[in-house]
Amino acid sequence: MTELPLLHLQGSPYGQGLQHGEELREAIATNVAVYRSRMLTSGVPEGELAVRSQRFLELFTREDPSYRAMMDGIAEGSGQELLDIALLNARYELLYSAWSEFGRPTVDSIRSECTSFGGSDGVFADAGTQIGQNWDWFTGVEGALLQWQHGETTVIGFTEAGVAGAKIGLNSAGIGLCVNGLGASADDWRLDSVPFHLRTRRILQSGSLAEAVGHAVAPRPACSANFFIGSASAGVATVETSPLGSRVIYQDGTSPLVHANHFRNPEALGVYQSWLETGRVSTYHRCDRMETLLAKEAPVSTERLYAAMRDHEGGPLALCRHPVETDPVDLQTHTAFAAHLELDAKRFSYTWGPPCESEFATVSL
Repeated sequence: MTELPLLHLQGSPYGQGLQHGEELREAIATNVAVYRSRMLTSGVPEGELAVRSQRFLELFTREDPSYRAMMDGIAEGSGQELLDIALLNARYELLYSAWSEFGRPTVDSIRSECTSFGGSDGVFADAGTQIGQNWDWFTGVEGALLQWQHGETTVIGFTEAGVAGAKIGLNSAGIGLCVNGLGASADDWRLDSVPFHLRTRRILQSGSLAEAVGHAVAPRPACSANFFIGSASAGVATVETSPLGSRVIYQDGTSPLVHANHFRNPEALGVYQSWLETGRVSTYHRCDRMETLLAKEAPVSTERLYAAMRDHEGGPLALCRHPVETDPVDLQTHTAFAAHLELDAKRFSYTWGPPCESEFATVSL
């Protein structure tokens, strides 16, 4: 299999960013090109990219100067313009709001995205709390694993090259995080809020489930998202967030908790999921399919879990996804990354690319 580079970041925030930029220089250049192209395809006028990136650069600076310092280091180390590094770090808000703003539901927004799962209290045959996901996204995006210290806490997480905030990972306090993109008509990149990738970094640095959930729900986000959070000591919760409010759903009993790319109860938050009207049925198929597959065995063995993550029922809509050759190349998506996080054992197992194509590699804290 192809293993991701693992960067052990050290020093000041700027120094960590400089190391990130230098070691991932080519990968960052690739991601800048990919995301500039995807944003233009999604309808953002080329003249608007710098304006929107500048706004987020100022927002990162205001919300967390140390995060801004890491972005400065990444730009210096990679040789990229600072506004392009801001574009990468704000790509969640910039892309998701563009899909709503310009009304261009393309094949990637119909088929792409993620399926998360997890549980504790005897859900899995291997003891302890476990979470994970298939992260479905554009082809061509480059990734890496980052490890760093936050006080006494060690964190390891997956990120896209050039993004300072890891989005899928775990820490030495037994906290783990997976994510799902959500969409609502209320999403608006102009809302002042903690950006998505800064929010995920803070969740991964948390010392408790309550602290992690707190970072997920407050303040209200500019764009909807789901944060699938696990704790070795306190169980599993999935946190649906939108500009209209947030909802925390806790795993109950011995059935796994599963989440894909739709609000489980949109009426509870008054959310209108406009992009689901375009035929975006993959999210419902994947959620139902994962629940069905994991229900076939109790407790769920690692073999059963990996078989579910590699499931191809539904073809282009499946849990384990591959590019559709008839789609335009710049709109093709696949299961780019698969993660299995064992929070008690502090083990992070993953595949880079569809999980059906390789064995899981494992890193441990």
